[in-house]
Amino acid sequence: MFYDSYLAIVQFIELGGDVLYPIAALTFLMWTLIFERLWYFQAEHKNIIRDATEQWEGRVERRSWSAHQVKERLVSESADRITGSLPLIQTCVALCPLLGLLGTVTGMISVFDAMATMGGNARSMAAGVSQATIPTMSGMIAALSGVLGSTLIKRKVDTEIGLFEDHLTFDH
Repeated sequence: MFYDSYLAIVQFIELGGDVLYPIAALTFLMWTLIFERLWYFQAEHKNIIRDATEQWEGRVERRSWSAHQVKERLVSESADRITGSLPLIQTCVALCPLLGLLGTVTGMISVFDAMATMGGNARSMAAGVSQATIPTMSGMIAALSGVLGSTLIKRKVDTEIGLFEDHLTFDH
């Protein structure tokens, strides 16, 4: 069973060309960062918000200009920690289709090379066509999966930052 799966993956990579390796690596990095953000919200987020809230609530005076600046600093620092690796995740999502297009270009080069050497033999061009389409498809699938993950993380980040800003009050 495991060997059959491994063999299918190897054959798929051979059909798609070497560009599939960077697409796979980028997809792995992207999903590792997405799972890291999900873990952050489950494990660390409450502690960070609690610490920042305690720092704010520990202030005697909360209405002056300097208190407002302290609040802005607390919100900004917490927003940076809440956002975390989201910009890097979004960059990975944007790079996946570009790597797929790189695979398209390299596959088309193989097609043109086959046409030049074999005079338009359909069988020789078929390998280049699959090498052109498989990386494109892989890059798009990776990007679409990353869009799903990054959208969920972005929505959670925006919600948590808004809740934290609203939580800090200017009383006293």
